[in-house]
Amino acid sequence: MSGFVAAAVGFPAVLLSFMLVVVVGYWLLVLVGADFVDADVDTDAADGGVINTIGLGGVPLMVGLSMWITLSWLLAMIGTIVLGTLGTSGGIDVLLRVAVLVVAVLGGLLLARVVVVPIRRAIPQAVEPRRSDFVGRTCVIRTGSVSETFGQAEVTSDDGSSAIVQVRRPAEMLERGPLHSGSEALIFDYDPEKEIFWVDVVPSTQPPDPLTEEH
Repeated sequence: MSGFVAAAVGFPAVLLSFMLVVVVGYWLLVLVGADFVDADVDTDAADGGVINTIGLGGVPLMVGLSMWITLSWLLAMIGTIVLGTLGTSGGIDVLLRVAVLVVAVLGGLLLARVVVVPIRRAIPQAVEPRRSDFVGRTCVIRTGSVSETFGQAEVTSDDGSSAIVQVRRPAEMLERGPLHSGSEALIFDYDPEKEIFWVDVVPSTQPPDPLTEEH
């Protein structure tokens, strides 16, 4: 047991031991439900950031980092214990320990990349909404008016997020009534080349007044 503790507090394992303590503390806070800890933190998963570049993307950030640190620590411990049995000293011992640190970090990364594969496959991937999915939805006009050449509106997707989009209205539909800021409009088509939505007034759902029809 004393040899294990000596290896854990010896160079290079001690560097990763400190990081492992941070990781363990983090997950303990998650288990007790600390409201300032978010276990689902993820960074630029769709933007090809650093995490994706090193092969740990597609899973929550702390999951990937925790596996990397833990596996690197295990490799560093093995290397430190082995060096302790060799009895090296001086400059050679320092160089060997630095080499163990490098191998442990890189080896831990490679192992973590293998481990995250089944986890990544088990996590359902969110489907990004397409612009064409907005066709048939209503939107809220955010400009003073909407014409064939000008207009913006706010549309809400299924996940509750909203976006400001460019909207236009055919000239032959202008006689149906104005669309001004705050008006609700119906998106009936999308032009992918111009990246604009065609809108019109929302059709009335009220039945016609019988008295009006008689006159």
